[in-house]
Amino acid sequence: MECIVLAGGLGTRLRGAIGEDTPKCMAPVNGLPFLHYIFEYITTQQCDRVILSLGHKHEVILDWLTTEQRPFAVDYVLEQEPLGTGGGIQLALLQAKGEHIAVLNGDTMFRVSLKDQMDLHASKNAETTLALKEMHNFNRYGVINADTGNRIISFEEKQQRDTGLINGGVYIINRNAFLSRALPEKFSFEKDYLEAFVTERQFYAYTSDSYFIDIGIPQDYEHAQQDFKKIF
Repeated sequence: MECIVLAGGLGTRLRGAIGEDTPKCMAPVNGLPFLHYIFEYITTQQCDRVILSLGHKHEVILDWLTTEQRPFAVDYVLEQEPLGTGGGIQLALLQAKGEHIAVLNGDTMFRVSLKDQMDLHASKNAETTLALKEMHNFNRYGVINADTGNRIISFEEKQQRDTGLINGGVYIINRNAFLSRALPEKFSFEKDYLEAFVTERQFYAYTSDSYFIDIGIPQDYEHAQQDFKKIF
């Protein structure tokens, strides 16, 4: 299995906590970069190769990698200018070798079973399979709707909700199908790919109640400091 990690985020909302010279994926959690914990998770998921999609302050990440020893190969691609989430994925997929590739956000932790998600993806002959998390009393995320066969049928905008399934930021992507779309160099994976092509009914949902956190805002970044003491 190959895993792409999107590690080019600017971390604008965290700058008060981590400073301007720290990429979001390198935000320290209990003295270790958030990316360290993503690697810990990947280590448990039978992944053979990781491709980092880098951009903002990539030197910080590359320096840190020289201190790391992992049971998987680590390669990277570098955005010369911001390409958006879709462009970053596309650039990394061009370097992938397999047909079905796992993609993880570098600022979220969703401890799903990649094998189980991959199995669902294969059984449905899906183009892309999203890991979804049920949330309660929230307004920070949009909602994803799927039918009884796990086929994703629509995306809904952010608003206050009592309950709903959100995008957990873990994907299995059919590399060849994705690259055949001839998408632009710069684009949003969410808006210009998922939402744009959902009516073709080739996207599927893998729902998990595994631990999830998004450190994109200071409150949840602080929660991670406590949660990770118990998890790792």
